[in-house]
Amino acid sequence: MKTTYILQVPVSITSYDEIIDTITKTIERKQKYSVVSINLNKIIKANESAEVMKIIKSFDCFIPDGISVVRASKEINDRITGIDLFNKICDEHEKIGAKIFLYGAKQEIVETAKNNLIRKYNNIQIVGIENGYVKDNDYLINKINSSGANIVFIAMGSPKQERWIYENKNKLNANIFIGVGGTFDIISGKLKR
Repeated sequence: MKTTYILQVPVSITSYDEIIDTITKTIERKQKYSVVSINLNKIIKANESAEVMKIIKSFDCFIPDGISVVRASKEINDRITGIDLFNKICDEHEKIGAKIFLYGAKQEIVETAKNNLIRKYNNIQIVGIENGYVKDNDYLINKINSSGANIVFIAMGSPKQERWIYENKNKLNANIFIGVGGTFDIISGKLKR
C-alpha cells in the first residue's frame, strides 16, 4: 500500500478492496493492523501536537476520509470514509471471517447499533459491545479478549479513539483496530449521515 504525505501526515493511496483484502489476510495470519481516518481536522491536530502526530504515524493504514485530503493530493483519487469502510467490512463479514466488538458511544447507542447490524446482516458475529464510558481499562481489555473478537471498532471521537488504540492494541488478542468516530450514532439511527 503506497503512502503520500500532507503536511507530514501520512495518507494511504488505496481502495476499499485493497483494505478488505489486507484485513482478511491479517486475520488469517493472526497479525495486527490498525486503521486511522485522515481528515483536515486530524492533519491540523497532528501539526499542533507532536504526541498526536506520533500516535497517527503508529497506524498501518491512513484512509483519506475527507474531501479536502483528496483535493490536497495529486496521488489520491478516491475518498475512503470510516463509515463506508465499516459498512464494507460488515457487507464482507463472512468472507473476512469477522468477529466484531463494538466499543464506544452511550450504552443505548451501542446496543441499538448492534441490534440494527444483526437485523441487516445475516450471520454477522457481534461478539461483544461496551459503551465508551467504562472506567476500568483492565476490565475492558479482558472483556474484548474473552469475546474472541478479531475486529474492534472504536467510536470515541478523535484523537481519543486513536490514543486508545495506540495504548491498548498490543494488550489485545484482536487483529484489526479501526476508529470510527460517530458511526455508531448513525448505525443506531440517532444521527443522519
